[in-house]
Parts: sequence; structure tokens; C-alpha cells
Amino acid sequence: MRRGLLFPLALLAAFLLAPPFARADHAADLRATLAKIRLPPGFHIALYALAPEARGLARSPDGATLIVGTSGDRIYRVALGADQARAVAVFAPKQNFVMPNGPCFAPDGTLFVAAFDRIVSFAPRPGGWDEDHPQLVVPPGKLIPVDENSLGHGLRVCRIGPDGKLYVTIGQPTNVPTKAQQEVFARWGMGGIVRVDRDGANREIFASGIRNSVGMDFEPGTTNLWFTDNQVDGMGDDIPPEELNKAPRPGLNFGFPWYGGGQVRTHEWAAETPPSDLVFPELELNAHAADLGMIFYRGAAFPKEWRGIFIAQHGSWNRSIPIGARVMFVPFHDGKPGAAIPFAEGWNQGATPYLGRPVALAELPDGSLIVSDDQEGALYRIFYDGK
Repeated sequence: MRRGLLFPLALLAAFLLAPPFARADHAADLRATLAKIRLPPGFHIALYALAPEARGLARSPDGATLIVGTSGDRIYRVALGADQARAVAVFAPKQNFVMPNGPCFAPDGTLFVAAFDRIVSFAPRPGGWDEDHPQLVVPPGKLIPVDENSLGHGLRVCRIGPDGKLYVTIGQPTNVPTKAQQEVFARWGMGGIVRVDRDGANREIFASGIRNSVGMDFEPGTTNLWFTDNQVDGMGDDIPPEELNKAPRPGLNFGFPWYGGGQVRTHEWAAETPPSDLVFPELELNAHAADLGMIFYRGAAFPKEWRGIFIAQHGSWNRSIPIGARVMFVPFHDGKPGAAIPFAEGWNQGATPYLGRPVALAELPDGSLIVSDDQEGALYRIFYDGK
């Protein structure tokens, strides 16, 4: 691609991706679908932007931009507006990304992107970021083994913790590993959460025994890291449960592969004695619903009874009756989660394909929620007006 074409193509991308200008038929179809979504009284959902394969979300500290990761090779930069995005453009179009699912921000505005086999950062500058000169934080061969080519469970998410360190989930790429595989995975922190300094130094395995987490957030005002975990397939429609876990300190083991979810033992490791200090989930969730992104709601726009944890369920792929494809709400009081209840549902009509598949969530400055949908390539805004 000739350098001189990049700017016009960026403008074209903004034109094609930002509603209501292009893809009007798709936008109209999505609005018709959103009319079927059920929410608590006073809440509403609307199409906010179009972004193909939209997955992981990160709002900039200044509240002006939303960065959208994908499972493909692109990242999007969304200029935030009130009722809908002002514009959507490809972020860092010169870069070659591989599954750049996980963007996250440091308080100073530095953008980190956790991709399949590396982590990069983009320095802030007036009006945006230095998109042409990403810095390698964790280079290829240092995040996962250089010969690990399976893309299964290869979507990462990241967060900057209260300690200023970078936390990254690394799913292990099997349903249930063999002993030989598990030895390799354990050395690398695959099937866990690793943390590094912002420059990539001092890597450590923060948490282990995790099958595949694609959602995490820090409990406000604490150092407690909460995360979802997708559990073992092929054990039946209703087992094992998926999980919402809490890691208040480093070094905890959350039970996989001895346990396939909750306290359900895996067949492959049933004869093995689990470690004595395993940590079981704070909350068991629907089996196979694919709980992905989760956030603590920090705003004040929602009624008090709807301030807690929100979880995006991507939807089951191997259950006889599909479950999920919705946004769940978990009440949270005095550091403890209550039972999860549906918050936004209707994408699951009882059979696949779904009408949409929620992936991740982000909170806008006005307290509304953005939900990404990778199946439909869309961002939705959920807001409350009491009407």
C-alpha cells in the first residue's frame, strides 16, 4: 500500500463504519433486533456504532474515545458522542495485528493492546496516540511459547491494576490438557493471568488454574481482581458451571484442570489428587453460556439496585438448547456477589443462529453502558431515563 493512500482510506473507513451514513440496511436490521431486547423498566438500548468483529473495549481516561479490539487483524477508534458515535476509524492501520482482542488504558493515557502472541503499547499525544510507532511490551516468544500456534482460547484481555502493573489473561488452548501439556502451560502461565511492569519487565504468574478467562476488572477501591472463566465442554448440557472468581492476592490456583468448573471434577484428571489450597468460585454461572467481558458499574446514572457487576454472555455453541447471548447483572454488596439475573436479553430466540452475541462492556462518562457484538459487528448503548 502506498503511504499517500493511508489518510484517504482512514477517512473512507470512518465513512463506512459510522452510522447512520453507510450500511444503512444492516443498521436498520440491527435496530429492528434491538426492539426485541428486553430490559428492566426505564432502560433502553440503541445502536451506537458499527465496527466489524467488535470485541474488547477500552475507554480512554479523558472519556473522548473508545478503542475496540477484534478477533481479526484490526482495531477501531471510536469518537464518542452522546447518543451515537461521532465517527469510527481503523486504529493504527499500518500495523499487522493478530487477534488484537484486548485493549486497556493506563491512567496517563497510554494504550496497551493484548494480542494473540504479544503485547504492544501506544504512547499518547495531543488528539490521540502515536499510531505509527507501537512499542513492544511483551514480544513474540515471550507471552506464549514460540511454537504455540493454536488460536484456540487465544483472545487476551488486559487491565492496569491499582499497583500500576499490567494484568493479562492467557487461556490454555485445549478443552482439557494432558499432563505433558499442562506442564508446559503451567510454566508459561497459560490457563492463568500474568502480570508485568508497564515496560514488560518482572513477569510473574499472578493466578493459575484458569481454563480461559476473557473478562476481568478490579473491584473499585480495592486490589481485588475479579474475572470470568469459561469451563469444560462435552460434559453435559448443565455441567460444569462457568465461574466468576476473585483474586485478592497473587499465587492463587483456581482449580483447572482438576476441576472443570465449580466443584465438578474433569474425567481426564479424576484420578489425580488436586492441590489442597485450590480456590473455588465466588459465583457459579450458567453452564456453557460463555461468560466473557465483565465490569463493575462505577457510575450513578443507573438506579441503585442496578449498580453492581455486568457480564456479557456470548452464548453457548454446543448445548442442545442454546443458553446465553445476553447481558447478566450480578448484585454486589459488602464485597459479595448475589445471584446473576438477566439484564438485557432477546438475542437468543431459542435456536441458533443468535440475533447477536454480546462480548464486552464499557461504561461511558454519562453512566450508560456500551455492549460489543462481534457477530453483528456492532456497539450498542444501554441507558436509563426512567421512562
